[in-house]
Amino acid sequence: MATVPVPLSVRPALLLGVPNRITLLRTVVAMVIAAIAFRTGALSWLIVGYAAYWIGDIADGAVARYRNEESEGGAVFDIVCDRACSFLLAAAFMATFPLTIGPLAIFLVQFGVLDTMLSLAFLLWRGTLSPNYFYKVDYPIWLWNWSKPAKAVNTAAVVVSLVIAHQTGAQWLPYTMAIAACVVKIASSYRLIAILRGRQAAAPKV
Repeated sequence: MATVPVPLSVRPALLLGVPNRITLLRTVVAMVIAAIAFRTGALSWLIVGYAAYWIGDIADGAVARYRNEESEGGAVFDIVCDRACSFLLAAAFMATFPLTIGPLAIFLVQFGVLDTMLSLAFLLWRGTLSPNYFYKVDYPIWLWNWSKPAKAVNTAAVVVSLVIAHQTGAQWLPYTMAIAACVVKIASSYRLIAILRGRQAAAPKV
């Protein structure tokens, strides 16, 4: 009997691949640094923690593409680890600097709920390995959420604005960034639901 090849996206061995090891390492490192930030109350440790998170997040995806080891399981693992890093670092930020509670609460709602739903939506379209390829399903949603500028702004804009507000006293800035990000996620979620319900035609990029 001929064996049916296992699709690349679901090969169990990829769960132990180099990209996922990088994801695990950067998550552990970022969370340890967040714990140190909790302990010390130093902004410098928070900055180092976010840097470890972001650099690791870029590295695991780049390595996965280079080694042709992208997989649905790896994408889900990356999404879960992003939330683990973000939530603990945000908690350390709020504990150390109470003025950040408002904008970070808005950020955590959109990132923990709306962005999680959007990021996992690729699983509804078989053959779409990760959110990075969602342009094959709907280009506008991809453009707003996973194009390079959108990914750079997704978490960095709020965090950078918090640091600027801490240095300058411009507390309106992180609120503006957090609310703007939330509006983008709400608009994206509305479009996704409309597509799933057949009220809106998807617009894939050919």
